[in-house]
Formats: sequence, structure tokens, C-alpha cells
Amino acid sequence: MHIPTKQQTRTAMRRERRALTQVQQHRAAEDLARIVSREAFFLRSRRIALYLANDGEIDPAFLRQLAESAGKQTYLPLLHPFRHNCLLFQRHKPGQRLEYNRFAIAEPRLGDGRIVPPWSLDIVFLPLVAFDNGGNRLGMGGGFYDRTFAKVPRRHHFRPLLVGLAHSFQQVESLPREPWDIPLDAIATERGILCLTPELYPGNNPSAQTSASTSPSG
Repeated sequence: MHIPTKQQTRTAMRRERRALTQVQQHRAAEDLARIVSREAFFLRSRRIALYLANDGEIDPAFLRQLAESAGKQTYLPLLHPFRHNCLLFQRHKPGQRLEYNRFAIAEPRLGDGRIVPPWSLDIVFLPLVAFDNGGNRLGMGGGFYDRTFAKVPRRHHFRPLLVGLAHSFQQVESLPREPWDIPLDAIATERGILCLTPELYPGNNPSAQTSASTSPSG
């Protein structure tokens, strides 16, 4: 049986998500926001980091709108100017200027908002290229989130929850876990949430725990 390499998986998933129509992307983003916004870990959060969707990634824009409407502070990542392949998280409000980084990805302009240390965030939503049912994940290959959170304490009461976001079809049968991979607490898609940290759901009884692998309908 042929087992695809990480690069083959990455290429295939990026192609598939870029092929989604605008209607499919819009529907997936709304469904994702509806599912995540009713979770206790989201409701009790105050500082939330999200990302600006690129390359067909599932878009957390609706989730961000719900967060801001509820009075939560939202932050966006930007490339660290001094630390190689690391991120800063800066407060960003709707209407503030964005600029393109060296990867041609939009990010806040450095200095336009308050920068906070990663450990002070309550939740960090990060994009995934692929994932499996065990919580193993595949990103774009730069290791930005892994490097950024490598030294953040993993004690549950003193660190942000790391929640990967993806389209449900980005789930694969199996992915390798690299020594440098920072574990995720959950993975959310437009179909449900895969809980990876029991503390998220006392009694280990999640309100939404799924592992869908079918493509969203369009």
C-alpha cells in the first residue's frame, strides 16, 4: 500500500481546499463559528488569537466577529522581526491597516496594536493542512507555531489552549508525530470538534466530538 509522504499530503490538501467555491468556504466558516462559539472553552475566554485565512484555509472570520461582539479581545499573528520563524501576537481591531509579509500573507502592521506574550492568550486558533484522529497535524512546514510555543509552560492553568482549525476533508488516516510538534488541545472543523485534552470537558463527556472525513457539500 502506498503511503503518501508529508509533502504529497500537503500538496493534495492545499489543492483540494483551494478548489472550494466561495459558497462552500462561506458555509464552512459559518458552521465552524457556530460550533466553536457555543463551547465552554470559547465562552470563558477573554483573549483570543486567530489568523487571516489564506490558500484556501477555513476562515475564522465569523468566529472572530462573534468573539468581538461578545467583548473579547482578538489578536492576529505576525512574523517576528528578530526570531527566525517565530510569531508575535498583536491586538488588532477591524479597519486597522494590514500589510503583506515575505510570504505574501496579510498581517497587522507592527506597532499598530499592543503585542502580548503568547502565554497570556486564552486560546490560539491555528490553521492546519492535515490532521488525523490522534491529533497529529501537518502544517505548511515552517514550524512557526511550534517554535513560538515551544517554551510556553504546558500546565493547563498557565498557557493558551491550542486549537487547530481545518475543513473536515483535511482529516487523513495517519500522520507522523515529530519530536518538535507542540500538542493541540482540540481540532475544530465545520462538522464538529475533536477533543484532545480531557480537561476541556470535565467528566470526559464532550458536547461535540467528531472525526468527520467527508468533504463539505456544496
